[in-house]
Amino acid sequence: MNILDFKEEVKKKIKELEKQLSDPDITNDVEKLKKLGQEHSKLSELNALFESYEQSLEDIKALKEMYENNEVSEEEYQSMLQDLEEKQEKTRKKIIEGLVSQDEYDERNIIMEIRAGTGGDEASLFASELMRMYLRYAERKNWKYEVLDLNENELGGIKTAILKIKGQGAYRRLKYESGVHRVQRVPQTESSGRIHTSTATVAVLPEATDIDIQINENDLRIDTYRASGAGGQYVNKTDSAVRITHLPTGIVVTCQNERSQHQNKEKALNILRAKLFEIKLEEQQSQLIQERKSQIGTAQRSEKIRTYNFPQNRVTDHRIHYTTHRINEILDGDLDEIIDKLLEKDLKEKLESLTL
Repeated sequence: MNILDFKEEVKKKIKELEKQLSDPDITNDVEKLKKLGQEHSKLSELNALFESYEQSLEDIKALKEMYENNEVSEEEYQSMLQDLEEKQEKTRKKIIEGLVSQDEYDERNIIMEIRAGTGGDEASLFASELMRMYLRYAERKNWKYEVLDLNENELGGIKTAILKIKGQGAYRRLKYESGVHRVQRVPQTESSGRIHTSTATVAVLPEATDIDIQINENDLRIDTYRASGAGGQYVNKTDSAVRITHLPTGIVVTCQNERSQHQNKEKALNILRAKLFEIKLEEQQSQLIQERKSQIGTAQRSEKIRTYNFPQNRVTDHRIHYTTHRINEILDGDLDEIIDKLLEKDLKEKLESLTL
């Protein structure tokens, strides 16, 4: 795939947007004008990246000619070539992200829900490792995060965890993590050394706003109860935990991490809003899927997306048939290797019917 094949499409779209932005009917529509302006800005940045990428190709070509003419030493040549190629690769990845990022929610914060699946205690322990993996990834990206709700077991595993990860591009990069994650290893409690298979599910939702989803208080049943589990001296002393049931859909969310009932209610509403938004997005996605082949970013929770095999030190993403033998690094949050491959695959599929 030649990245530069898409440069003309971007330039064509920029010209179309500029024509629309000068239309008197649009200039009087503040909301539409704002949306078109944002799209124009994004595509202009993308066009600048194309220019930078082309310049890097010229720079590398010029350097090779200098080397062939003995104008630079072998050592200088290798050092300068490495710098130029690294810069070129970074630009290429930014272009890929820019082309893929046609989802208006890509720059949003996310709500992530992690649940232990089949496998009993081993599944709970694996779910806790996945939570740590995503929190470490957030730290690597200098994103902020908070645990909205956490349901642990006695072994230190988790039954469910709901996280909020805040940072530019969080949804763009983590939306591919939705689905079933499978682990294959010998549990510490297994005396015979048999390999067990366990699972955990991950759901990644863009954070919803009041504009996206309006919640009617009359549609809610709010119950309070005493928090349980680790939490210090305040646990079990007040009815601070909150359970909210959305009557029209039957969705139930809970939050007990904060000492204040008010804080727990606000966080629970945040989770509920994201879940209702998910339903809305799934309806939109079902229409999009009929229009194009790409489904890589819309994995269902029931779809097995990745296997973590400890005996073979292997992580395999089944959607892109990609395997890496760096399981410890991956579980320590070094996810860019896989996410970049998913972005590239998504790009190839989307650009089969590119409509920028």
